[in-house]
Amino acid sequence: MARNDGIDRTFARNQDLPTLDDVAKVQEHNEREKDSYSNQDIDTTQTYRNIHFKAPTGSYAAMFDQMIADGTISTRGLKADAVKYGELIFDVNSAYFHNHGGYEYAKQFYTDAYKAAVEIVGGEQYILSAVMHADERNRAMSEALGQDVYHYHLHVVYIPVVEKQILWSKRCKDKSLVGTVKETIMQVSRSKKWESKVALDEQGNPLLTSKGKKVLRTSYSVLQDDFFNYMKAAGYTDVERGERGSTEEHLTVTQFKVAQEQQRLEAVTAQITQSEQALDTAQAAVEKKQKELQFLQKQTKEQRTAALTVQEIRSMGKKTITGNITLTPSECSTLKDYAVNGILAKAENSRLEEKLQQVQKSAAVWKQRYESLKEQARPYLEAVKLAPEKVRAFLDAILTRTRQTKQHNQPVRRKSQNMEL
Repeated sequence: MARNDGIDRTFARNQDLPTLDDVAKVQEHNEREKDSYSNQDIDTTQTYRNIHFKAPTGSYAAMFDQMIADGTISTRGLKADAVKYGELIFDVNSAYFHNHGGYEYAKQFYTDAYKAAVEIVGGEQYILSAVMHADERNRAMSEALGQDVYHYHLHVVYIPVVEKQILWSKRCKDKSLVGTVKETIMQVSRSKKWESKVALDEQGNPLLTSKGKKVLRTSYSVLQDDFFNYMKAAGYTDVERGERGSTEEHLTVTQFKVAQEQQRLEAVTAQITQSEQALDTAQAAVEKKQKELQFLQKQTKEQRTAALTVQEIRSMGKKTITGNITLTPSECSTLKDYAVNGILAKAENSRLEEKLQQVQKSAAVWKQRYESLKEQARPYLEAVKLAPEKVRAFLDAILTRTRQTKQHNQPVRRKSQNMEL
């Protein structure tokens, strides 16, 4: 799964197919047996490009039964609810193939990946189907690049088996054979096929925890390592292993696709946010233009009304034979109203004009007084500008002497004495 960090990674995932219903659904998907799919990324016009490295000879379940009949596998000692089918999915992010030429490069890559699958499973005879899908669009990349980009990956449906030796029991008549190998079978066993392995150091010794217990490598981690190491040995040195300890080692196909869609959803959400912001800006602009239009419509209506009124006034009256003009009572009333309003407006205009002239004269007088005072104060302002401290001290001295002089010249008031006779 692409992390959008510029690094190409190999991924190998294993999923159990516990029930026959699960097996049937995987078969429908892998072999493209349906006419239509809910997955909109499947482009059925490109299905012809899917490549089978091993095509099934019948249904997966029928092939399983035939393998038992042929003795290729054995279900001896297997519980009724045991997992009998598994699916491996090998994958690299879409950008890796797109940057290396696309379809042809993917064909070669997964040809080598299938060889790795044969080794991992334990033999081609235990593989029911191996198909490279080349008809699933990577929607996010396609939209970003403006061209169809397909997500190439490999599905391998297999039977998990382990080699098991069957020993002669004590009931054997030939006692010399007891405990020796009677036969070797390939037993169907998911748990033993994918049991954890002891982790080894560089010298091949078991790694131990602080408490002395052996460190185990999970089967999914082993699968990731095996696939990566095989592809690297095959010459694909420009890819890296899927990150250790990540949930990618445990993803099912469905979970993997959900995670891909989550990435696509985040990208689309960002685009929607930008679009919403642009829409808000556009709506604000539209509202502004609507207000401007309403204002213009109002002005146009007022101008049209005034124009109609003037036209109506000019069209009033009818000329008689003698050359006089006659008016209807309504026209006469309208003209009187306009005449009164015109006279009142003219009188108001005259009053305002006279008031304006008075104000202008008063302003001229005050302007003249201001200029005169400004001229008289010019020497003082220049002195303040040149020597502000000296001028301030000089004025303080004058004001002090003035106050003292007033106090000295002020007559002394004596209180009158009342004398009783």
